[in-house]
This record gives sequence, C-alpha cells and structure tokens, in this order.
Amino acid sequence: MNELQFFPPPIPSEGGRIYSCDLTPFQGGRGVKEVTEKLLLFSCILLLFNPLIALSQFKGENCILKSEFIYQPGDVPFPSCHASTIIQNGKGLVAAWFGGTAEKNPDVGIWISRYLKGKWTKPVEVADGIQHKDKRYPCWNPVLYNTGKEILLFYKVGPSPSTWWGELKISDDSGKTWSRAYRLPEDIIGPVKNKPVLLKNGYLLCPSSTENEGWRVHMEFTSDNGLTWERTPALNDRKTGAIQPSILFHKDGSIQMLCRSTVSKILTSWSEDNGRTWSELTPLSLPNPNSGIDAVTLKDGRHLLIYNHLNKGRYFLNTAISDDGLEWNAAALLENEKQGNEFSYPAVIQTNDGLVHITYTWNRKQIKHVVLDPDKIISRPFQNDEWPAE
Repeated sequence: MNELQFFPPPIPSEGGRIYSCDLTPFQGGRGVKEVTEKLLLFSCILLLFNPLIALSQFKGENCILKSEFIYQPGDVPFPSCHASTIIQNGKGLVAAWFGGTAEKNPDVGIWISRYLKGKWTKPVEVADGIQHKDKRYPCWNPVLYNTGKEILLFYKVGPSPSTWWGELKISDDSGKTWSRAYRLPEDIIGPVKNKPVLLKNGYLLCPSSTENEGWRVHMEFTSDNGLTWERTPALNDRKTGAIQPSILFHKDGSIQMLCRSTVSKILTSWSEDNGRTWSELTPLSLPNPNSGIDAVTLKDGRHLLIYNHLNKGRYFLNTAISDDGLEWNAAALLENEKQGNEFSYPAVIQTNDGLVHITYTWNRKQIKHVVLDPDKIISRPFQNDEWPAE
C-alpha cells in the first residue's frame, strides 16, 4: 500500500515571484504534516467538548407544525406536573395531567385544559384524593377516553403506585363539568398510563400494569364504558420488569403491545385473539431508560412511537416510525438538551384530520403540546441502534 504523501505549496520569494524548490515531507514539507496532524487533533477535541457540534442530531423537523405549552406557570397554583393524556373532542382537544407540590404529595390532583378555537383554556382541577376532612392521598396518571357521547377520565389514587387504586369520572358536556368519582372494582386499575383502544368486538381494551408484586403488565376489558370489567392474569413474570403498555393494530388482525421496562429496551408482545392471550415479551432494538412511552397506529397503517432514545436519562425525546412494529426508523426529534433536563411520559393520538397530537412532561414544570403531519415525515434509519446524525 502506498504511504500518504504531503504536497506542500510552493514558497514565494521576497519579490512575490515563485521559484521551483524541492521539498520532501521530512524536510521543508515537515511543517505541513505537523500542522495537518494538529488540525486533526484539534478537530477531535472540539467535537468531544462542544456538544452543539458533537451532537448534531437528525431533527426531522419538517413534519412538526406546532410546538407550544398548554399553560404558563403563572396560570396554575402548582409548581410540578407530570403524566399527561390527550383526546380529540369534536373540533377541539382535551388534555389532562396530575399537578401539585411534587409527585406523591397529598395535594396532587388531576387538572384539565380544553383546546377551543385555537387556544388552551386555563387549567382547572377536576379530581383529588380527598378521603375525608383529615386524610388526602395523591392522584396519579390520568387517562382520557372519548366514547362519542361522554368523556371518561380514568385516574389513580393512593400513597404510591404499589398501593393505589383506580377511579373514574364522567363528563357529558365535553369536559366542562364532571361526575362524582367512582372507585373501580378490586384488581381493576383502568388504563394505567396510555389510552384505551376500542376493539372490533365492542370491548374497550385498557392496557394496564401493577407494581405491587414486581412490574407486571395485564389487560383489562369493559364493554359498557366502565360499569363491568374483565382482566387477564399478569402477562410476565417478576424477573422481566414491564409496565405501562401501549397498543398497536396490524392489518392481519393481530394486536401488538409496547412496554416500558427495567431491561434498558422497549419490550413487545403480540396477541391473535383480541388481547386475551399474549406471546412472551421480547426486546426491540430501541432503548428504554425506564421511562414511559406511547404509540399509535396511523390511518395509513404505519405505527408512530414517542419515547426517549437513551439508555439513561430523559433529556432526549424522540419519535420513530415503522411499517411492521418491529423495524423502526427515526422520524423526528422533539427535545434534545443537557443531562438533568426531563422530557417524558408522552401521550399521542391521531385526530380525524390526519394530524398527530403529542403531549409530554416538560421538566416537570409544564405540559407541552406538539402537532405533527405524518405525511411530511422523512424518516432515517438508525446508525448501529443510535439516533442518526444530521
């Protein structure tokens, strides 16, 4: 193999004229070689210590139509929020989340905002964990569902995820007012984080999980919007920690779930009988830093996933797209900041106009709303399972 050669430029004389000269890489040309090596070293150091250059990530921003906060900190009396949910309601939207002093604090309640005529209304508290005058528990993980006639608000109440129980409120006026709280039956949580889905057989499938005997997923079913219930046994053993499933539909009639996990990967499983039985959970190639995800099957049959493409932390929030639920490509980058920031617990839906609406926690201080046009997604393959560069 030929060795790399350096060809230095001719050196002008004092009068500016150029004379021929014989320079070799180890004589007059040695300086050129040294300068080249130093420039390469400097470039490597610059890439290593300058995150703006080193982390020039693929953004896919052409598909992002809007990015906004649902409320400003001065609009609400609470400093902390988390775990949003979103539904379409006619021509508008309704979003909910839990807010209070901090997660697990007894003052944490469920807050609602409605999107009307292009603006979000000022948030109002619609549920709390008050048991009696001297006892109040925190609320957790609201999940909204629009039946077409009513809006169902599922949420959890209790000291912790291992001891909470499910409750339900109903609105028949597009989320303006709400019924009293109904406690769900024993062993029924309702959809634990992600939206329920209506099956062709008329059952509402609520993806759920428990944390009192390890992290274990299960499915719950109601055919009458929460009056009566059925559920599967736990679908995984304690060794494989998985919670908070999200449901996808496939053209062959099968159903797929994607789960948050404790094994640093998003886990998946399949059902051929409308969610009654499931295959063993197996990992996808996508990372999961033990953080919530959500996904939706689009009208054109593709699947869109919102997640943190990280092994650790929640400072990088991403969307990926797939034709089969197994092989995924990068779609759009929603957030990319320094470690210590948190962008997490997404919720995603597709509205009747074909647009995709995403809500998520923004540094535990606000809830962000992003609108995507899936027809404008230009995806890119991952690079050795890493998010692609720009």
